[in-house]
Amino acid sequence: MIDIQSVSKRYGALDALKEISLFIEKGDIFGIIGLSGAGKSTLIRTLARLIRPTSGKILVEGIDITQLEGKALRAYRHQMGMIFQNFNLLSSCSVADNISYPLEIAGISKEKREQRIDELLALVGLSDKKEIYPSMLSGGQKQRVGIARALASHPKILLCDEATSALDPKTTREILDLLHSISKKLGVTIVLITHEMEVIRRLCNKVAVIEKGSIVEQGLVTEVFSNPQHPTTQQFLQNSSHDLSPEFIKTLSLDGQLLRLHFRGQSAKEPIISHMMRHFKLEVNILMGWIDRVQHTTVGTLIVELKGSDEAMEKAKQYLLEQNVKCEVLNR
Repeated sequence: MIDIQSVSKRYGALDALKEISLFIEKGDIFGIIGLSGAGKSTLIRTLARLIRPTSGKILVEGIDITQLEGKALRAYRHQMGMIFQNFNLLSSCSVADNISYPLEIAGISKEKREQRIDELLALVGLSDKKEIYPSMLSGGQKQRVGIARALASHPKILLCDEATSALDPKTTREILDLLHSISKKLGVTIVLITHEMEVIRRLCNKVAVIEKGSIVEQGLVTEVFSNPQHPTTQQFLQNSSHDLSPEFIKTLSLDGQLLRLHFRGQSAKEPIISHMMRHFKLEVNILMGWIDRVQHTTVGTLIVELKGSDEAMEKAKQYLLEQNVKCEVLNR
């Protein structure tokens, strides 16, 4: 649906985006994650055609939106909704008027506007807040109004600019669940930018990691989470209990091989380690491990020390691969 081809954006001597290429299919919930200044905001503004890239193409349903002007550009923006970090609601307007605003601009009749407002308020769970003003709403309720407004014109694409950054964890989960429900009910394609890996984990089916204006890793969320390749991705996935820096590894005083094992799906539920110990007569010291739920897939990681003959360890690693367990040696 969205085909981004070698898109770059330069501001003077600064390369905000460098040869970005991504393909987003219809119905995807596609997350773009990066640290502050990585280029993710520039990328989503380019998708919204709020800015024009310096070079490259962005094909949306086969049409290069980088070349659109005037009426054609307004028509494109009509099929695209945007949700903002700080809600961007009109404080002097009621909830209903905030949602109605884009419909008025589009020339929709008052009767149809009222009908659409009621539909959207029911969808986001705010039917009783129609005449309330933004100052009387919580942060989560304000974002629900923002989502309703973004959906007002039946968009095919929903762009989310750090949509949960201003919310507490509980409200964040509620908004992410709402976006997931909307994607399923309406079939809308969602593209979101974030600096929080938990947002990607809970909502997205695909992810791209951006650093210094370049995409450094991309793929299915289950694959990226279970086997991150780039140091930036690994950094996002680490927390205090997952510290596997070289400095930390040196503190372990190991005699054997230190392995990181990645389990996904059914392999995360099987007694593979106990089978391996019996089969190859190895000592296995489990140092740490964790299991995550990514979408509907179980993803597990184990950090183990393996002791035994070189031949037995090589056979064990081959066995792990045959069981769809990815194996990474950490202390070469």
